[in-house]
Amino acid sequence: MAKTDLYLGLDVGGTHTDAVLVGETGLVSHYKAVTDHANLLRSVRGAIEEVARDADPSRIKRVNLSTTLSTNAIIENKLEDVCVIASSGPGIDPGNFRIGRFFYEVDGSIDHRGTEVKGLDQKALAKIAGEAEKKKIRAFAAVTKFSTRNPDQENAIARAFEKISDFTTFGHKLSGQLNFPRRVVTAYFNSAVWRLYNQFADAIEEGLRGLGIEAEVNILKADGGTMPVAVSRNIPVESILSGPAASVMGIVALCDITRDSVMLDIGGTTTDIALFADGVPLIEKDGISLQSSPTLVRSLKTRSIGVGGDSAIYVEGKSVSIGPDRKGPSMAAGGKEPALVDALNYRGIIEYLDVAASRRGITDFAKKKGIAAAKLADAAFEFAVGRIKQEVDAMLDEIRNRPVYTIHEMLEGKTIAPEVVYVMGGPARAFRESLENAFGAKVEIPKNFDVANAIGAALARTTIEIELFADTGKGTLLIPSIDVRRKIPSGYTLKDAERDAKKLLEEHLSAMGVQANADSEVIESSSFNMIDGYYSSGKDIRVKCQVKPGSFKRLT
Repeated sequence: MAKTDLYLGLDVGGTHTDAVLVGETGLVSHYKAVTDHANLLRSVRGAIEEVARDADPSRIKRVNLSTTLSTNAIIENKLEDVCVIASSGPGIDPGNFRIGRFFYEVDGSIDHRGTEVKGLDQKALAKIAGEAEKKKIRAFAAVTKFSTRNPDQENAIARAFEKISDFTTFGHKLSGQLNFPRRVVTAYFNSAVWRLYNQFADAIEEGLRGLGIEAEVNILKADGGTMPVAVSRNIPVESILSGPAASVMGIVALCDITRDSVMLDIGGTTTDIALFADGVPLIEKDGISLQSSPTLVRSLKTRSIGVGGDSAIYVEGKSVSIGPDRKGPSMAAGGKEPALVDALNYRGIIEYLDVAASRRGITDFAKKKGIAAAKLADAAFEFAVGRIKQEVDAMLDEIRNRPVYTIHEMLEGKTIAPEVVYVMGGPARAFRESLENAFGAKVEIPKNFDVANAIGAALARTTIEIELFADTGKGTLLIPSIDVRRKIPSGYTLKDAERDAKKLLEEHLSAMGVQANADSEVIESSSFNMIDGYYSSGKDIRVKCQVKPGSFKRLT
């Protein structure tokens, strides 16, 4: 990395938008702004302008963002109508996986080796197109059962709607994983947030140009890696949960983690939790769920709970609790309702903004509830610590007696016993002693803990995963997610496939403008003999290759 290079990272949180500039010697500048949910773009543009105010724009070589845009749209169900067209063939009913208001099943099928068994019902497609046009639907999703072995029918579905479609999600481009139900759900959500996300991407790129920043722009993914904005425009669903991913990458960049550990990012709205096994973050291998429906979106294993500095305080009888909601900012920041931060101010644990306003607010609220102010403040803080500990224990119980998957490998028979708790976020120092008592473990708070999430975003490397399928009997090789399809000889071997997977991944990264590196690796490979009647009909070869998530630089 050249000495003059700068890397800009942004993390758009529920309460604050954090921005950092990172150089070779470490953190150059940082800025924290209040997130304007009514105008998310204004928050991002303002943070970029402030953090880069004294920097030469030509020195900024990369801009990495984590955004809550797609996540919030899904949580709040502010989604565009999508016409989902699914075809599975015999053995499975697509109607069992119906999602969205406009879901259609079409006759047609491809078998597990990629051979078309039955052609698509073209009359049915034409009828659906007519209905979609009348309903002014402009976003589509095409999903067939074995499209990862042959995408022709998904391509044909898209062609049937091309005159009225602004965008179509192809199921085969989402993942090489053979899971039809997850593929349907993922395709739906991807198209449902496509327009909103692309409007955001347009505005971000325009805003950067307006500031004279002509840098590579990437979006953080749920797995902790980044993808170029140009790529993200077609797979915006990958940007969900990028906030917790930025937090994990921040701890990776700031701390030398070697043991079983817990990460806590205590923000204004939520606390994000992640687990590390032998110093490596855990991952949701098959994919996360959205609105209770499983998807193919690979994600770091994280959990977000409604415990943060702005979490509202509640009293019911003698019971004191906080969250999971917030009623605006804390009273210390000009709000009208007492929050956790106000309780911490009252007890002298912190001194945040208007301490006198916090003391007045806690005192008045406690009086109305018939409880001593000191007792109220203590109970609110104790509830927050207890809630965090409860959720960490629940995560540990969930993975106990199951295989543990990290971003590197599967750990068979691994029982995670955290020895260190890493804490970041604005209130981190206030929680240190209480968390040490609750966990019975050492608590470490890294340097720049208050903007560690933005640092994580800035330093996250570009990642990608591909899955290669080869059928030597048919003489075909396919990598559906990156549109690779070619002929292979009958003597093609597993070793050939592993070599080609790495080579084709590197070529794809290069085409994206990303420098290939030595971190690309084969993570799964297998070869099975195919039998037709009593005779061998070739080999079924599968290879999964990835550039694993991580930080390209450590800050010490």
